This record gives sequence, C-alpha cells and structure tokens, in this order.
Amino acid sequence: MADHLPFEKPVIELREKIKELRSFTEDKDIDLSGEIEKLESRLAQLEEDIYGNMKPWDRVQLARHTERPTTQDYIQLLITDFLELHGDRLYGDDAAIIGGIGFFEGNPVTVIGHQRGRDTKENLRRNFGMPHPEGYRKALRLMKQADKFKRPIVCFIDTKGAYPGKAAEERGQSEAIARNLIEMAGLRVPVLCIVIGEGGSGGALALGIGDRLYMLENSTYSVISPEGAAALLWKDSGEAQRAAETMKITAPDLEKLGILDGVIPEVRGGAHRDVQQQADAIREVLRRELKELSSKDPEVLVSERAEKFNQIGSYADVTDANTEE
Repeated sequence: MADHLPFEKPVIELREKIKELRSFTEDKDIDLSGEIEKLESRLAQLEEDIYGNMKPWDRVQLARHTERPTTQDYIQLLITDFLELHGDRLYGDDAAIIGGIGFFEGNPVTVIGHQRGRDTKENLRRNFGMPHPEGYRKALRLMKQADKFKRPIVCFIDTKGAYPGKAAEERGQSEAIARNLIEMAGLRVPVLCIVIGEGGSGGALALGIGDRLYMLENSTYSVISPEGAAALLWKDSGEAQRAAETMKITAPDLEKLGILDGVIPEVRGGAHRDVQQQADAIREVLRRELKELSSKDPEVLVSERAEKFNQIGSYADVTDANTEE
C-alpha cells in the first residue's frame, strides 16, 4: 500500500501543489503568499470534507495502513523501563504477541498486544500479527502474573485474527482463545483494552475481555473480515466494501451499539501521521481509566466486568407470547 490511500488523493495533490509554490517562492524570491494562503484554506476545507465524512471502507483501509503505529510503537512512547517477557512455558514463544512489564507514569503495569511487522521479513517472523495458541497462552501467563502481583493490565488489539493453520489447530487454537476469555473475565485487577488497528474475530477477542474497551477512531472490530463476510454472504470477496458498510465494524458504529466505552480521536489523516500525538491521546485515556479502576475493590471489578458483557446486545422475551398460544 502506498503512503496515501485512494480516497486521500485530492488532499495529497493539493499538499504537493502548496509545497511546490513554497519551493518556487524560496528559489525565485517571488512573493506567492496570497496564493499559498488561499490553497491552505482550501486544503483545510478539503481535509474536513474527506476525513470528517469517511465511509466504513475508508476506515478499514486506514486500519490496515502499513505505516499505522503498532503495539511496540505505543509501548515505546507510553511505557518506561519496559521488559519484554517471552514464552508460554508449554510450547514456545510467539512473536505475533508481545508482552511484559513496565511503568506507566511511575506505576507498574503489564502490557500485552498483537504485533505485526513493518516489512515482509518482519511480518513473516511475526506471522503477520496472527497469533498461534502459544501466543495466547503467553498472554494468559502474563495476565495471571499481573493478577498475582496486583498490576493493572493494558491490552493493545491489532490482528486480522488468530492464525487458522493446521499446526495452530493441532496445538489447540480454539481452546487457547476460550481459556483466555474465561480467565480474563475473572481477573481481580483492572484490565483496559484498546483496539489500535484491526480487531478481527476471536483472535482479537482473546485480548478484549476487560473493564473498559476503547477503539481508535479509524480502527475496526468484527467477528470476520469484510472480505470473508462478502464471500459468505454474496459469494464474492470483491463485495468487501459493501460488507464493511453492512457489518457496522467501525468505532463510531460500535459506540452507537454500546459495545465500546469510548472512541479515541485520531490525528487527521490517521494515527500514522503523528504517532507522538496519537500516543498522547491514548495516554489521557490510560491515565483517567487506570486511576478510576485502580480505586475499585477486586470483587467489584469482577462483578462490574461481568455485568458489562451481560448488557451487550438486545433481545425480545417471547415466553409470554408462547404461553398465550
């Protein structure tokens, strides 16, 4: 994927035009400030029109952008003295999930997240951010360690989904995910989950059972990818854009549905445009939520976490109607 996406083309072209005029002004010593000012005003309006009215498929593309900040990027900017821990103590170490301990503003925390690569070589090493069972078991080991030492847990979610290969299934992929779901539900320490890119299927949910769930503005969270849904519903993966609009997988949609506790605004044009600024926005959420959650009794945390997930969704009770019949 190029540095910019197709829907961004008008913005990129106007930025280049402004850059050319500025360069021409410096080289030729000609005052074009009036023309530049007009173009900058038009650029501001164009950015508002494009980035302020993005369609679901536009957000999907931004969530998948190759330059989008990863878990490792946010750890470097938010966590001090981070010590990465490896292995599940059962099979091996999975580079698709990274985790360890460090300090957030002076307070000890455990941080766990999906990790994809920047280039082909790193993506192969990290299996394109799609964990094997040992990755989820490593995450669970670190969560239990955090529970034992009373450290809050921060989870960064960014995966297309758990790896669906034969070896992963043989080593108990579904059991590993299910085990994480049930164990996370009972953790007696604060658990804060943030979707920073793609949140795909059970592979994302295995790190998503927390007291709070936030999403970056241009991230996605769904039971299946738009391409997968399109292939199932219309027998054509090319209908992915249509599926993205139908599935309600973007942060604004999920907030309306009551799935999220909040949406973290992104830098205009996507988190990759200014990683430091984006990290600062996440910092504010971490600071506020960890302070509130850390003040709660462990029993209250577990109870409220269960109630949170019990309240998701809606249904109709047809018992009375059946009785009348």
